[in-house]
Amino acid sequence: MNKNCIKVEKLSKNFINNKVVVNVLNNLNLNLETGKIIALVGPSGSGKSTLLHLLALLDKPTNGKITILGEPTQNITENKRNQLIRNHISIIFQNNNLLLDFTAVENVAMPLIIRNKNYNSSIKEAESYLRKVNLGHRLNHFPSDLSGGEQQRVAIARSLINNPDLILADEMTGNLDEYTAKEIFDFFLNFIKSSNKSLIFVTHNKNFSRQAEENYIISNKMLKK
Repeated sequence: MNKNCIKVEKLSKNFINNKVVVNVLNNLNLNLETGKIIALVGPSGSGKSTLLHLLALLDKPTNGKITILGEPTQNITENKRNQLIRNHISIIFQNNNLLLDFTAVENVAMPLIIRNKNYNSSIKEAESYLRKVNLGHRLNHFPSDLSGGEQQRVAIARSLINNPDLILADEMTGNLDEYTAKEIFDFFLNFIKSSNKSLIFVTHNKNFSRQAEENYIISNKMLKK
């Protein structure tokens, strides 16, 4: 595995709002080694989610370079970009984005199914991951039948099932009560550490950010330790 999971060089991002150029991120540099855990903090509106979307290749930077597992991404084809996302990157949002018409096990199996893996084996693997997050008794329940904490556990299992190298988490416990948020975050972090995954997570919770190996702050469009 490449020593550097992700490398960001002189990254900037602008948006156009009513024909006015708005600079959100400016000249960011970041190096994430394989197996390292980084917390991304900063005030609301500082660009944390924008940065995660860029790292997840869901958006393109205005300037600068993003290299993932040794693969430069600025000029890659759409097909290659989709392959990088499918095979190496998972992102967990604050809103879990579960498919409401599918059961918990079907939601978790979906990343495998869309990769044309056998349906039955995908379901069995999804069942295994749901048991890992203590939801073995909720396999066939729909999202509307699950609590907020249970829904986020499903989202976590779904993000891990394709064995990604890089996991990006955007305030994934932000909609949960304090006790449930701590329980889910602790489980998630222990799983990441035990599997040697690379993680960048956005949080406003100081107790969570202290558990990262490094903290980066986005402020005034810049990224600093």
